[in-house]
Amino acid sequence: MGEGIAHIISPLTAPWCGWMMLALLLLAVLSEWIQPGVITQAVSSLTVHPERAYKEAPTSFFAQLFVTLFRFGTMAMAMCRCVPQSETFSFVNFAAIFGIIFGVAIVKMVCTLLLEYTFQISRRYGEMYEHYSNILTLVCVVLYGLLLVFMRIDSLPASRWLLALMAAAFLLLWLYRSARQYVHSPAALLYLLIYLVTLELLPMAGIAFLSVKTISII
Repeated sequence: MGEGIAHIISPLTAPWCGWMMLALLLLAVLSEWIQPGVITQAVSSLTVHPERAYKEAPTSFFAQLFVTLFRFGTMAMAMCRCVPQSETFSFVNFAAIFGIIFGVAIVKMVCTLLLEYTFQISRRYGEMYEHYSNILTLVCVVLYGLLLVFMRIDSLPASRWLLALMAAAFLLLWLYRSARQYVHSPAALLYLLIYLVTLELLPMAGIAFLSVKTISII
């Protein structure tokens, strides 16, 4: 019985996890306090026109930094819940996955900036990126709330289904908004699908693969 209780991944059995969730919450609150709209604007990302969202986008460096750390930390915590572990919840595993997500994000940013520079689509790229960030923030806010519940459930399949559903929700919302605003021809739809596969699906698969391999080594 004692071993079963100790195996439950929760803030009670892994104290660092509770502190980390609190830190992530503080990051979200601070980002919204420094520049109102960083979090709340994400709620309207499904209805606001891209041009308006682009003009109203928050510009504070620290607000953007804090909300980015909140998103990365939330995704890393969700990934930790989906990787089989023989021991209790490990901060080392969380830190490793966070580093992988950060590294993949840097590579992806370089690739997208290269595309923007090559095709000279600064404004259009800015509008798409703003909606991308808003939708990702919205999904991570929901994921954070669900994590508070799922951390009390010692079920690896349930955690994996949660992460898969949230990833699918993000991709579908982003595809829906992008297709609605920017797709006006079959060629444009093809370009959008190519972007989705190369700069969304492949990075997600890469994060999952590297996370499993890294944790198995650790």
